Amino acid sequence: MKAFKEKIAAQLHSALKKFAAEKGLDADIAEDQIAIETPPKPELGDLAFPMFPFARILRMGPPMIATELARILSDAGVQASAAGPYVNVKFDRAKLAGATVSLMLEQGEAYGRGDSLNGEKIMIEFSSPNTNKPLHLGHLRNNALGESVARILAANGADVKKVNLVNDRGVHICRSMLAYQEQGGGVTPESLGRKSDHFVGDFYVKYNEMASADPSVEQRAQAMLAKWEEGDPKTIELWEKMNRWALDGIGETYRRTGIHFDEVYYGHQAYRRGRENGLAVPDKGVCY
Repeated sequence: MKAFKEKIAAQLHSALKKFAAEKGLDADIAEDQIAIETPPKPELGDLAFPMFPFARILRMGPPMIATELARILSDAGVQASAAGPYVNVKFDRAKLAGATVSLMLEQGEAYGRGDSLNGEKIMIEFSSPNTNKPLHLGHLRNNALGESVARILAANGADVKKVNLVNDRGVHICRSMLAYQEQGGGVTPESLGRKSDHFVGDFYVKYNEMASADPSVEQRAQAMLAKWEEGDPKTIELWEKMNRWALDGIGETYRRTGIHFDEVYYGHQAYRRGRENGLAVPDKGVCY
């Protein structure tokens, strides 16, 4: 894509010089004066080149320059059109795709690699599962995008850190815990031969069934969250056990799909640190 943009920009530069010559102007037009933008609507094109910088040089209004340059580029086989003061260019997608595949086959592992991001430090946070159910299709898409972007950035020299923020606390987590506590009967993923994150998710579904039959179930889930926040030992023990089941199963999915993280953070850590800092504020005499 970068090579294509540079090629079109070079053609536009040549067209500008040609147009200036047709007008009998000895114009000094530098290639770095050409700006590349993205049109506001896809139907307008894939690239947009504003003609404002050349109005004084060519002694014409930008819309007139755009019209003439679109004509010259079109004559050269480029899908170009004028839209006010812009020259819009559309990709020949079939040709571009074919050229890209050929280049990939030619360059192999070197394709797409460069040093344009050397020295840059970039953090990418993605996935962010809840520990009350397994990953779903949306997570699969999110994971594929996060991992792909990270690899592309790293291949161009960036120091990339991939992080995952796990949502492992809150009333939604307590809902699956409550369902297991009240209707689990001591079963385990191993005893049922069930993948452990799916096992936890089954009880989240069970909670919704319970809540449909008994509205007071939600109050019990809220009460369980309050116990968790107070550090009740039995509640914490149940939370740790079900979280481990969920995370073990989610980790297996990550391994099977080739997803890796440099750091994993957990929602309960942020909650506890925020709570400690918030409770300490009055003691420090800070007011908001």
